[in-house]
Amino acid sequence: MVEAEKSDLYDVLAYIAFEQNPETRQVRVDSRKDLIFSHYSDKQKGFLDFILSQYIQEGVGELGEEKLPSFIDLKYGTPQDAVAELGQVGEIREMFLGFQKYLYEPVGVAG
Repeated sequence: MVEAEKSDLYDVLAYIAFEQNPETRQVRVDSRKDLIFSHYSDKQKGFLDFILSQYIQEGVGELGEEKLPSFIDLKYGTPQDAVAELGQVGEIREMFLGFQKYLYEPVGVAG
């Protein structure tokens, strides 16, 4: 069986299907953080960094859209404070969902 407790199901499936070594969540974030952050403002990077730290600790379940309100509450206190920092609700949602495509992009692929 695959030793991948700090990896995602994605990595286990890639190992089974393509014999790719699983990546830990920490390695996945570290190797793609520059790519992810290149698409966002400094304030957005702060929020995404917070989300990425939760993902590293807890796993892919932290990337579900239903988690966004909790992250806003934890980081900013109120939705109004988050809007003041990050932009309109739709933009925050788009950022939260949008950065994830870069998280699973193969290393070295320009986005």
